Amino acid sequence: MIVELVTIALNAGAATADFAGAEFVRDNAKKLGMSPRWILPLGVLKAAGALGLAAGLAGVPHLGVAAAGGLTLFFVGAVALHVQQGVLRNIVYPAVFLGLAAASLVSQW
Repeated sequence: MIVELVTIALNAGAATADFAGAEFVRDNAKKLGMSPRWILPLGVLKAAGALGLAAGLAGVPHLGVAAAGGLTLFFVGAVALHVQQGVLRNIVYPAVFLGLAAASLVSQW
């Protein structure tokens, strides 16, 4: 349960930064060659994952598993994009989020 709570908190925080258009989010998107238009939809996915994990902890286990799986796939894509674009300086962030999402998935399975 601890890993899910940490995953929820970090993804909710990341989604909030996306929704706010934080400068570090825009800078990272630019380094990755992403259009700024993708920031909001990606934030929605992170928020949906956090809410789904919370629902899983609140008694809807299938939703929690689906959310953890979705976040895992999301962050596999994020790590892959960092590698593809050669943006390795800050790859630790999506890698940590990936590890937490995968651990959340395994713990709910």
